[in-house]
Order: sequence, then C-alpha cells, then structure tokens
Amino acid sequence: MVYIMDKFQTVIMPKTGWFDIDLKEVWRYRDLISLFVKRNFVSKYKQTILGPLWAVIQPLLTTVVFTVVFGSLAGLSADGVPPFLFYLSGNVAWTYFSACLTQTASTFTSNAGILGKVYFPRVVMPISTVLTNLIAFAIQFVMFLVFWIYYYAKGEVQIDKLVLLLPVLILQMALLSLGTGIIVSALTTKYRDLQMLVGFGVQLWMYATPVAYDIGIIPEKYMGIYMLNPMTSVINIFRKAFLGLGDFEPGYCLLSLGITLIILVVGIILFNRVEKTFMDTV
Repeated sequence: MVYIMDKFQTVIMPKTGWFDIDLKEVWRYRDLISLFVKRNFVSKYKQTILGPLWAVIQPLLTTVVFTVVFGSLAGLSADGVPPFLFYLSGNVAWTYFSACLTQTASTFTSNAGILGKVYFPRVVMPISTVLTNLIAFAIQFVMFLVFWIYYYAKGEVQIDKLVLLLPVLILQMALLSLGTGIIVSALTTKYRDLQMLVGFGVQLWMYATPVAYDIGIIPEKYMGIYMLNPMTSVINIFRKAFLGLGDFEPGYCLLSLGITLIILVVGIILFNRVEKTFMDTV
C-alpha cells in the first residue's frame, strides 16, 4: 500500500532573530488580511444609522470646532487661505494617522481570543487595521477634494507639484502609525496603564503637530527640535501641496522619513519579542 503525502503549506518554527518577519508568509495570508479589513470596516459602522458617513462627519465637525475656536476666537492666522480648508487639510491627514495608531495599540488585547486559538502571522492584525482606516481616509479625502475644488475655482488656493508626493505621505503615515502602535501594543501586554494613556498621548501629539495652527508661529530657534516630530513634515507637505502654504525643506523631509523608519524597526523588534509570550500576560 502506497501513501501519498501532500506537501505541507505551513511550517511553524521558533523565532530566534530580532527582525524575524517572513514577508512571503504574510503575502500568502493576503486573503485573511482582506477578511480582517472587511470585518473591521463592517463592525465599525454596524447598527449605526449613518454608517460610513460617520467617516465624513467626525473630521467635518472637528474642523468646524477648530475654525471657530482657533480661527475666530483665538485669532490664529491661516496664512491667507480659507480657514475652514486650512483646518480640514490638517484634520483629514491627522485623523488617518491617529485612528491607525489608536487601534493598532490594542492589537494584542482586543484580539486575544483569536490569537490564542488559530495560527497565522500576528503582524497580519496591525496591517489589516492600517488598511481598514485607509478606506475611511479615502472617503475623507474625497470630501476634502470637494471643498478644495470649490475654493480652487474661486482662486483662493493653489496647487503645488508636491501633490505628487501624496502616496509617499500616506505610506509614511501608515508606517509611522504601524510602528508606534505596535510599540504601544507590545508594551501594554505587560503594562496595562499605557492603554489608558494612549488617547491622552495622541491628543498631546496632535497639539505638537501643526494641525490646529500654522507652522509659521513656531520660533526659528525651536524649529530643529519641533521638526523631530515626523508628523510635522507630513502635515506641512500636505498643506504645501494643496494650499500652497509654507516651504518645502528636503532636509526636514528626510529627517522625518528616517525617524519613521527607526520607529518602525523598533516596533517590529518589540513585536517579535512579545509575540512569543504575549498569551501568558494578556
């Protein structure tokens, strides 16, 4: 009697390296990533009356508040462009980044039930979170374009060739939020106090980023320190591309990309370390 054994598709081996991620394996699980993306998006708006329209309403309401509080009451300058569009541009970009960071930060704790029963590359979870929020960002960006076209037709804003860098900006926000989020996620498996501080920390980060104000109010002597925040360069280039505001500094742009990559590498290293034992602490 002859037995024909099928070739194994998955081989589970212990991880020993600091940077041990099998990208080929992640690619083989792309169908699972798409299922997680669909699950995350549907569950987020399930049993809501307005559904995906909340992806538009939330940044729109925030923009209105910023326009009234910072534009009218505080009198902060929008540097000659319509204040509403100025604050909307910052909010659309920041909403994507903050949503990815916040949700990725709870990857282990919120999915402990699944992770403890079935094997798949654990990095699939945070990747699916980033892709899910990319759908919401696309909806918000279309909303932004509607207002932008209106003001552009009136001659109140101008477009810059830096708009070609939009895919790079989106990728950088995704990688930065992914790296920061999995660092927090890895640490919260042991130190739950950090989970309570995520929302507060994201708010502080927002005020350290030119979302609610123009970068021009920062004194020149502090600019070097201020630009260590990688999101500062992202928001600055986004506004330069669509509103024609500010200056493009290649040095600060490269600095922002470098810090983003460092954070991503540190996040992946911590993720690999914690992944082995997180079920004992979650």
